[in-house]
Amino acid sequence: MIKIYQKTIRDRAVKTLDSFRVGSWVNVHNPTKEEIKSLADKHSLEESLLRDALDPYEVPRIEIERKTAYVFTRVPYGEETRISTAPLLIVIGENFVLTLSDKPLPFLEEFLAGKVDFSTTQKTKLFLQIFSQIVSAYNNSLNNISRRVRSVGIHLEAITNKDIAQLVGFEGVLNDFLSALVPTNTILGNLLAGRFIKLYEEDRELVEDLVLDTGQLVEFCKSNLKTMVNIRGAYSTIVTNNLNRIIRLLTALTVIIAVPTMVFSFFGMNVALPGAEAPEASFWILMGTGITAILLLATFIKNRWL
Repeated sequence: MIKIYQKTIRDRAVKTLDSFRVGSWVNVHNPTKEEIKSLADKHSLEESLLRDALDPYEVPRIEIERKTAYVFTRVPYGEETRISTAPLLIVIGENFVLTLSDKPLPFLEEFLAGKVDFSTTQKTKLFLQIFSQIVSAYNNSLNNISRRVRSVGIHLEAITNKDIAQLVGFEGVLNDFLSALVPTNTILGNLLAGRFIKLYEEDRELVEDLVLDTGQLVEFCKSNLKTMVNIRGAYSTIVTNNLNRIIRLLTALTVIIAVPTMVFSFFGMNVALPGAEAPEASFWILMGTGITAILLLATFIKNRWL
Protein backbone atom coordinates (compact mmCIF):
# COMPACT_ATOMS: atom_id res chain seq x y z
CA MET A 1 0.00 0.00 0.00
CA ILE A 2 1.31 3.43 -0.98
CA LYS A 3 0.19 6.61 0.76
CA ILE A 4 1.45 10.10 -0.08
CA TYR A 5 1.32 12.85 2.54
CA GLN A 6 2.32 16.49 2.59
CA LYS A 7 2.54 19.07 5.32
CA THR A 8 4.27 22.38 4.85
CA ILE A 9 5.45 24.67 7.63
CA ARG A 10 2.24 26.70 7.27
CA ASP A 11 -0.11 23.71 7.28
CA ARG A 12 -1.75 22.73 10.55
CA ALA A 13 -2.76 19.23 9.43
CA VAL A 14 -1.34 16.53 7.21
CA LYS A 15 -2.83 16.33 3.73
CA THR A 16 -3.27 13.05 1.89
CA LEU A 17 -2.43 13.45 -1.80
CA ASP A 18 -3.71 11.54 -4.79
CA SER A 19 -0.45 11.96 -6.67
CA PHE A 20 3.14 12.78 -5.89
CA ARG A 21 4.27 16.35 -5.30
CA VAL A 22 7.61 17.86 -4.51
CA GLY A 23 8.20 17.89 -0.76
CA SER A 24 5.99 14.87 -0.05
CA TRP A 25 6.32 11.96 2.33
CA VAL A 26 5.69 8.62 0.60
CA ASN A 27 4.72 5.97 3.17
CA VAL A 28 4.73 2.39 1.89
CA HIS A 29 3.96 -0.83 3.73
CA ASN A 30 3.52 -4.37 2.47
CA PRO A 31 4.01 -3.36 -1.17
CA THR A 32 3.51 -5.66 -4.12
CA LYS A 33 6.20 -6.31 -6.72
CA GLU A 34 4.37 -4.00 -9.12
CA GLU A 35 4.28 -1.21 -6.53
CA ILE A 36 8.01 -1.53 -5.86
CA LYS A 37 8.77 -1.38 -9.56
CA SER A 38 6.49 1.65 -9.92
CA LEU A 39 8.24 3.46 -7.03
CA ALA A 40 11.65 2.71 -8.53
CA ASP A 41 10.62 4.03 -11.97
CA LYS A 42 8.81 7.17 -10.78
CA HIS A 43 11.44 8.33 -8.29
CA SER A 44 14.61 6.92 -9.91
CA LEU A 45 15.28 4.55 -7.03
CA GLU A 46 17.21 1.28 -6.86
CA GLU A 47 14.64 -1.50 -7.04
CA SER A 48 16.99 -4.01 -5.39
CA LEU A 49 17.44 -1.77 -2.35
CA LEU A 50 13.69 -1.32 -2.03
CA ARG A 51 13.28 -5.08 -2.04
CA ASP A 52 15.91 -5.42 0.67
CA ALA A 53 13.60 -3.56 3.03
CA LEU A 54 11.16 -6.48 2.86
CA ASP A 55 13.78 -8.95 4.08
CA PRO A 56 12.88 -9.77 7.72
CA TYR A 57 16.58 -10.34 8.50
CA GLU A 58 17.88 -7.12 6.96
CA VAL A 59 20.49 -5.42 9.16
CA PRO A 60 20.79 -1.66 9.76
CA ARG A 61 23.03 0.07 7.25
CA ILE A 62 23.19 3.08 4.95
CA GLU A 63 23.67 3.19 1.19
CA ILE A 64 24.17 6.16 -1.17
CA GLU A 65 23.07 5.78 -4.78
CA ARG A 66 22.83 8.71 -7.22
CA LYS A 67 22.70 11.30 -4.41
CA THR A 68 19.88 9.42 -2.71
CA ALA A 69 20.41 8.06 0.81
CA TYR A 70 18.93 4.68 1.73
CA VAL A 71 18.93 4.21 5.50
CA PHE A 72 18.02 0.72 6.72
CA THR A 73 17.12 0.32 10.37
CA ARG A 74 15.05 -1.95 12.58
CA VAL A 75 12.20 -0.87 14.84
CA PRO A 76 10.43 -2.58 17.77
CA TYR A 77 7.21 -4.30 16.81
CA GLY A 78 4.69 -6.24 18.91
CA GLU A 79 3.91 -6.37 22.62
CA GLU A 80 5.53 -7.83 25.77
CA THR A 81 7.34 -11.16 25.22
CA ARG A 82 6.15 -11.33 21.61
CA ILE A 83 7.97 -8.14 20.72
CA SER A 84 10.62 -8.26 18.01
CA THR A 85 12.18 -5.90 15.51
CA ALA A 86 11.02 -5.24 11.97
CA PRO A 87 13.07 -3.69 9.13
CA LEU A 88 12.35 -0.14 8.01
CA LEU A 89 13.85 1.69 5.03
CA ILE A 90 13.99 5.48 5.03
CA VAL A 91 14.88 7.01 1.67
CA ILE A 92 16.00 10.64 1.52
CA GLY A 93 15.60 11.78 -2.07
CA GLU A 94 16.20 15.14 -3.68
CA ASN A 95 12.63 16.33 -3.13
CA PHE A 96 10.89 13.69 -1.00
CA VAL A 97 11.17 11.27 1.91
CA LEU A 98 10.05 7.66 1.56
CA THR A 99 9.47 5.09 4.29
CA LEU A 100 9.04 1.43 3.37
CA SER A 101 8.25 -1.51 5.64
CA ASP A 102 6.77 -4.95 5.40
CA LYS A 103 4.00 -4.07 7.87
CA PRO A 104 2.33 -0.90 9.22
CA LEU A 105 4.36 0.52 12.10
CA PRO A 106 2.40 2.11 14.98
CA PHE A 107 4.90 4.89 15.74
CA LEU A 108 4.45 6.33 12.20
CA GLU A 109 0.75 6.78 12.93
CA GLU A 110 1.70 9.39 15.54
CA PHE A 111 2.86 11.67 12.72
CA LEU A 112 -0.48 11.33 10.96
CA ALA A 113 -2.43 11.80 14.21
CA GLY A 114 -0.81 15.19 14.79
CA LYS A 115 1.19 14.09 17.85
CA VAL A 116 4.46 15.11 16.18
CA ASP A 117 5.03 18.59 14.77
CA PHE A 118 6.75 18.00 11.44
CA SER A 119 6.97 19.22 7.90
CA THR A 120 7.43 16.99 4.86
CA THR A 121 9.23 19.79 3.04
CA GLN A 122 12.07 19.64 5.59
CA LYS A 123 13.53 16.31 4.52
CA THR A 124 16.44 15.99 6.91
CA LYS A 125 14.47 17.13 9.92
CA LEU A 126 11.63 14.72 9.11
CA PHE A 127 14.15 11.89 8.79
CA LEU A 128 15.64 12.72 12.19
CA GLN A 129 12.16 13.02 13.76
CA ILE A 130 11.34 9.52 12.49
CA PHE A 131 14.55 8.26 14.09
CA SER A 132 13.62 10.07 17.30
CA GLN A 133 10.29 8.22 17.37
CA ILE A 134 12.12 4.95 16.78
CA VAL A 135 14.37 5.65 19.77
CA SER A 136 11.28 6.45 21.88
CA ALA A 137 9.69 3.15 20.83
CA TYR A 138 12.82 1.27 21.92
CA ASN A 139 12.89 3.17 25.20
CA ASN A 140 9.26 2.33 25.99
CA SER A 141 9.77 -1.35 25.19
CA LEU A 142 12.94 -1.54 27.30
CA ASN A 143 11.24 0.15 30.26
CA ASN A 144 8.41 -2.40 30.12
CA ILE A 145 10.87 -5.29 29.97
CA SER A 146 12.94 -3.82 32.81
CA ARG A 147 9.87 -3.57 35.06
CA ARG A 148 8.95 -7.19 34.38
CA VAL A 149 12.50 -8.36 35.05
CA ARG A 150 12.69 -6.46 38.35
CA SER A 151 9.34 -7.88 39.49
CA VAL A 152 10.66 -11.40 38.89
CA GLY A 153 13.95 -10.68 40.65
CA ILE A 154 12.27 -9.41 43.83
CA HIS A 155 10.75 -12.82 44.64
CA LEU A 156 13.54 -15.23 43.74
CA GLU A 157 12.29 -18.09 45.92
CA ALA A 158 8.85 -17.93 44.28
CA ILE A 159 10.06 -18.09 40.68
CA THR A 160 8.10 -20.54 38.54
CA ASN A 161 8.91 -22.27 35.27
CA LYS A 162 6.72 -19.69 33.56
CA ASP A 163 8.91 -16.90 34.94
CA ILE A 164 12.06 -18.63 33.70
CA ALA A 165 10.53 -19.07 30.25
CA GLN A 166 9.59 -15.39 30.27
CA LEU A 167 13.15 -14.37 31.16
CA VAL A 168 14.48 -16.49 28.30
CA GLY A 169 12.02 -14.76 25.97
CA PHE A 170 13.12 -11.34 27.20
CA GLU A 171 16.75 -12.31 26.69
CA GLY A 172 16.03 -13.08 23.05
CA VAL A 173 14.25 -9.74 22.65
CA LEU A 174 17.15 -7.80 24.20
CA ASN A 175 19.69 -9.55 21.99
CA ASP A 176 17.53 -8.65 19.00
CA PHE A 177 17.45 -5.03 20.21
CA LEU A 178 21.24 -4.98 20.61
CA SER A 179 21.81 -6.33 17.10
CA ALA A 180 19.68 -3.43 15.82
CA LEU A 181 20.78 -0.60 18.13
CA VAL A 182 24.56 -1.06 17.85
CA PRO A 183 24.74 -0.60 14.04
CA THR A 184 22.05 2.10 14.25
CA ASN A 185 24.27 4.02 16.65
CA THR A 186 27.10 3.67 14.14
CA ILE A 187 24.88 5.01 11.35
CA LEU A 188 23.97 8.06 13.43
CA GLY A 189 27.63 8.63 14.25
CA ASN A 190 28.47 8.62 10.54
CA LEU A 191 25.63 11.04 9.87
CA LEU A 192 26.99 13.33 12.58
CA ALA A 193 30.35 13.30 10.82
CA GLY A 194 28.57 14.59 7.70
CA ARG A 195 29.58 11.65 5.53
CA PHE A 196 26.20 11.00 3.91
CA ILE A 197 23.80 13.93 4.19
CA LYS A 198 24.24 17.63 4.83
CA LEU A 199 23.27 18.70 8.34
CA TYR A 200 22.32 22.15 9.54
CA GLU A 201 23.31 23.26 13.03
CA GLU A 202 19.85 22.47 14.46
CA ASP A 203 19.91 19.05 12.79
CA ARG A 204 23.40 18.37 14.12
CA GLU A 205 22.21 18.94 17.70
CA LEU A 206 19.33 16.53 17.15
CA VAL A 207 21.69 13.88 15.75
CA GLU A 208 23.99 14.32 18.76
CA ASP A 209 21.01 13.70 21.06
CA LEU A 210 20.07 10.61 19.07
CA VAL A 211 23.62 9.24 19.27
CA LEU A 212 23.58 9.69 23.05
CA ASP A 213 20.11 8.16 23.35
CA THR A 214 20.93 5.08 21.29
CA GLY A 215 24.17 4.63 23.24
CA GLN A 216 22.19 4.72 26.48
CA LEU A 217 19.72 2.19 25.07
CA VAL A 218 22.59 -0.16 24.22
CA GLU A 219 23.87 0.07 27.81
CA PHE A 220 20.32 -0.37 29.10
CA CYS A 221 19.98 -3.59 27.09
CA LYS A 222 23.29 -4.90 28.42
CA SER A 223 22.34 -4.01 31.99
CA ASN A 224 19.04 -5.90 31.72
CA LEU A 225 20.80 -8.90 30.20
CA LYS A 226 23.24 -8.98 33.13
CA THR A 227 20.33 -8.72 35.57
CA MET A 228 18.58 -11.69 33.95
CA VAL A 229 21.79 -13.74 34.00
CA ASN A 230 22.18 -12.94 37.71
CA ILE A 231 18.55 -13.89 38.40
CA ARG A 232 18.95 -17.23 36.63
CA GLY A 233 22.21 -17.87 38.47
CA ALA A 234 20.68 -17.04 41.84
CA TYR A 235 17.64 -19.19 41.08
CA SER A 236 19.89 -22.10 40.06
CA THR A 237 21.85 -21.74 43.31
CA ILE A 238 18.65 -21.70 45.38
CA VAL A 239 17.29 -24.79 43.61
CA THR A 240 20.59 -26.64 44.08
CA ASN A 241 20.72 -25.71 47.76
CA ASN A 242 17.13 -26.85 48.33
CA LEU A 243 17.84 -30.10 46.52
CA ASN A 244 20.91 -30.72 48.70
CA ARG A 245 18.87 -30.13 51.84
CA ILE A 246 16.20 -32.57 50.71
CA ILE A 247 18.78 -35.24 49.80
CA ARG A 248 20.51 -34.75 53.16
CA LEU A 249 17.20 -35.10 55.01
CA LEU A 250 16.23 -38.24 53.12
CA THR A 251 19.70 -39.76 53.69
CA ALA A 252 19.48 -39.11 57.45
CA LEU A 253 15.98 -40.59 57.65
CA THR A 254 17.18 -43.63 55.69
CA VAL A 255 20.01 -44.22 58.19
CA ILE A 256 17.68 -43.76 61.18
CA ILE A 257 15.09 -46.15 59.77
CA ALA A 258 17.72 -48.69 58.70
CA VAL A 259 18.66 -49.57 62.33
CA PRO A 260 15.14 -50.66 63.44
CA THR A 261 14.70 -52.43 60.11
CA MET A 262 17.86 -54.49 60.64
CA VAL A 263 16.95 -55.37 64.27
CA PHE A 264 13.38 -56.36 63.41
CA SER A 265 14.60 -58.37 60.42
CA PHE A 266 17.06 -60.22 62.66
CA PHE A 267 14.51 -61.11 65.33
CA GLY A 268 11.92 -61.90 62.70
CA MET A 269 13.88 -64.92 61.45
CA ASN A 270 12.21 -68.27 62.05
CA VAL A 271 15.13 -69.72 64.09
CA ALA A 272 15.96 -70.03 67.77
CA LEU A 273 17.30 -66.71 69.14
CA PRO A 274 18.56 -65.65 72.59
CA GLY A 275 15.71 -64.39 74.78
CA ALA A 276 13.07 -65.57 72.37
CA GLU A 277 11.21 -67.35 75.21
CA ALA A 278 11.19 -64.29 77.53
CA PRO A 279 7.73 -62.62 77.73
CA GLU A 280 9.26 -59.09 77.85
CA ALA A 281 11.58 -59.62 74.87
CA SER A 282 9.51 -57.56 72.44
CA PHE A 283 9.48 -54.65 74.92
CA TRP A 284 13.29 -54.58 75.21
CA ILE A 285 13.70 -54.88 71.46
CA LEU A 286 11.37 -51.95 70.87
CA MET A 287 13.01 -49.94 73.64
CA GLY A 288 16.53 -50.58 72.32
CA THR A 289 15.74 -49.73 68.72
CA GLY A 290 13.80 -46.62 69.77
CA ILE A 291 16.70 -45.35 71.91
CA THR A 292 19.16 -46.04 69.08
CA ALA A 293 16.99 -44.14 66.59
CA ILE A 294 16.68 -41.19 69.01
CA LEU A 295 20.46 -41.10 69.55
CA LEU A 296 21.07 -41.11 65.80
CA LEU A 297 18.52 -38.30 65.34
CA ALA A 298 20.17 -36.25 68.11
CA THR A 299 23.61 -36.79 66.51
CA PHE A 300 22.37 -35.61 63.11
CA ILE A 301 20.74 -32.52 64.61
CA LYS A 302 23.82 -31.69 66.70
CA ASN A 303 26.07 -31.88 63.61
CA ARG A 304 23.52 -29.92 61.54
CA TRP A 305 23.04 -32.76 59.12
CA LEU A 306 19.30 -32.16 59.27
